[in-house]
Amino acid sequence: MHVVLVSVPWSPIEMPSLALGLLKSLTLKEFPDAEVDVVYGNLEFVDWVTSKRPFRYDDYKYYDRESCYLGHGDWVFSSALYQDPSWKVREFLDAFGGPPAPAGADGAPGHAPWLETTLWLHEHAGEFIDQLAERLAAGQPDVVGFTTTFQTVTASLAVARRLKELSPRTVTVFGGANCEGAQGEALHRSFGFVDYVVRGEGELAFPALLRSLREDGPDVAGIGGLCWRTEDGTSVYNRPAMKPLPPDAMVLPHYDEYFERFAHCEARRWVEPRLVIEGARGCWWGEKHHCTFCGLNGASMMFRSKRPTQFLDDIVTLAERHRILDLLVVDNILDMAYLDSLLPQLTEAGLDLRMMYEIKANLRYEQLEVLAKAGVVCVQPGVESLNANVLKLMDKGVTGCQNVRMLRDAESLGLTVIWNYLYGFPGETDEDYTSVIAQFPKLHHLCPAGADDRLGIQRFSPYFEKPDLGFSERRPARQYELCFDLPAQDLFDIAYLFEAPEQGIGDDVAARLTAGLDEWRGQHWRSQLSYFETDDCVTITNTRPHFDWDVVRLTTPLQRALFRMLDQPRSVEFLEREAARRTDTSVAQVRAELARWDELGLLFTDTGRMIHVVTKDHNQRLMRILVGRELATAQRPTVAPVTA
Repeated sequence: MHVVLVSVPWSPIEMPSLALGLLKSLTLKEFPDAEVDVVYGNLEFVDWVTSKRPFRYDDYKYYDRESCYLGHGDWVFSSALYQDPSWKVREFLDAFGGPPAPAGADGAPGHAPWLETTLWLHEHAGEFIDQLAERLAAGQPDVVGFTTTFQTVTASLAVARRLKELSPRTVTVFGGANCEGAQGEALHRSFGFVDYVVRGEGELAFPALLRSLREDGPDVAGIGGLCWRTEDGTSVYNRPAMKPLPPDAMVLPHYDEYFERFAHCEARRWVEPRLVIEGARGCWWGEKHHCTFCGLNGASMMFRSKRPTQFLDDIVTLAERHRILDLLVVDNILDMAYLDSLLPQLTEAGLDLRMMYEIKANLRYEQLEVLAKAGVVCVQPGVESLNANVLKLMDKGVTGCQNVRMLRDAESLGLTVIWNYLYGFPGETDEDYTSVIAQFPKLHHLCPAGADDRLGIQRFSPYFEKPDLGFSERRPARQYELCFDLPAQDLFDIAYLFEAPEQGIGDDVAARLTAGLDEWRGQHWRSQLSYFETDDCVTITNTRPHFDWDVVRLTTPLQRALFRMLDQPRSVEFLEREAARRTDTSVAQVRAELARWDELGLLFTDTGRMIHVVTKDHNQRLMRILVGRELATAQRPTVAPVTA
C-alpha cells in the first residue's frame, strides 16, 4: 500500500506538520510494509511563487496568520477549486478592496500591496495546484490524505479535485480541525471527489480505514467518526468514537521529509525551523469552565497528558534527531503536574531548549520560574482582557489583576507573552474598558497585546452552541460565500467562523482601546520599571515616558510592607488593615502612600483590587552601578524619595 500525506498552503512553513508526522509514524507502526510519503506542498509553493514574482516571508505570514479571520488565504485557492481564474473577483473587491491607492507612475490607480498579491495569486493558483497534483498522481498512490486547519481547506480541495481527474483510482481522505462535526459532513456531501472524511482523532479512524481498504479490516460502516458513501453515492456519517485517544497511544511524530525539503527550499532564507510536539490534548479548565468564546477542542475537551518520562523522551529524541532546540508545544494548556515532574527533569537534562507553551494566566512567579529554568522562553496564557468583569463574562477564572501579575512576572523572568485583547462581549460596559485604558501608560514596560479584535463567533464555542448567551443571530463569515458555491445550509455547516450583530462596547470605545494599545506597542521598547532589594531599601527605576521620574527608594517599614503585600492582588481594605497593624501606622498614612504610588504609576487597579507592576531586576549589580552614577552626577533631581 502506497500512502501519501499532504500539507498545502497556508500551513506554517517554519515547522513540520504535527498531524502528518503523527499519521506517518502510526501508519508505519500499523503497516510496516506500507510505503508512506509526506509531501510538504506548502514548501513547494514557496519555491513556486518566488520563481514567479517578488514574495517574502511577510507575504506568506499574511495569508497564514494575519488574514486568518478574513479568509484571504482560502480565497486565493478558490479559483483553482472551481477552475476559474476570475472566480468571484468582483465580489471579493466589493468586500475587501476598499478605496484604490494613489495612482502609480502610469497614472492608473493601484491597490494596497496585499491586495495586488492576493489578486495575482488567485489568478495563477491553478498553475501551482496542477503542478502539485501531477506530482502526486505520478507516484500512483493508493491513498492520499489531507489535513485541514484554518486556511488550508480550499487548497486541499483544489488538489484533491485535480488529483481525482488525473488518478481516479486514488482514494482521497480528509481530516483535521476543519473536519469536525457538521463541518466534515458538509465537506463530504458537497465535494464528490473527497472519498472519506475522518472526524475526530485520526489515530483512531485512519488505521481502521486503511485496513478496510486493504479488505482485511472492519467495514467502513463500523469506523467511528468516518464519513463515507453508499453505492448510490449517498453520504453516510458514522457516530464519532465515544472514547478519546489515551495518552499512551500518542506516538512520536516523523519529521524527516520536512527537514529534507526545507534544506533546499527558499524558505530556509526566511526562517529558522523549529520542532512541534504535543504532551497533552483537551483542556482541564474547559472540561468544567468552557471559555465562552473558545472554539478549540471540537473533537473532545477531555484532558489527557503523556507520562512525564514519555514526554521527556519524545522531546530529547526529536531534539537530538533533528539538531533543533526551538520547540513549539501545541498543548492547549499546561498539565500542572508537569511543574513537579517533566519541567524539573528538563532543567536537569541541560538541553538549552527554547520552548513555547500555552498556560493558564493565574500561574504564580515560582511556577513561571520552573518553566523558565526548563527552557520555556515564550508563553501564551490566554490573557484576553485586563478587566475582571469582562473576564467573568468569558468564564476565564482569572481577574484583571491576576493577568497583570502574569505580564509582570513573565517580564521579570524574561518570558515573552503572546496575547490579544478581545472585546465585544454581551454584558460588558464602557467602564470595563475606559478604566483600564487610562492605566495603559503604567504598563508600557510589560509585553503589549499583539492585536486587539472584536469578538468573532467560532463553531464549538459556548457562544455558538448556546445562542441565549447573547448571539442569537449568526451567519457564516463573508469569506465562505466568496470561497464556495454551496447552498445556504451547506455553507453554514462548513463554516468555522460566524458573524453576528455586534455586542458590548461601541466603535468609539473600541477606537480608544486600539489607540491605547498602539501607543503601548510603540513605547514598549523604551519603557522600563524594575526594582532591586537590599536589607533596608527597595530601589525602583523608571524610564516610562508618561512618568517623569527616574529612581524611587522605599525605605520605611510601611513602604516595604506595602510593596511586599502588593506583590499579589489586594483590596484597599486589606492593605489599610494589615499595613497599619504590621507597621504601627495610621490608615490615613496607608492611603497617602497608596495615592502617591498611584501617581508614580506603580499600581494597577481593577474592580476593587490593586497590584504593583514593578518587575524584578535580575541585573542588580549593573543597576546599582548605573544608579550610583546617576546619583553622583546629580545633574537633575533623579531621585523621588517616598516618605511615610
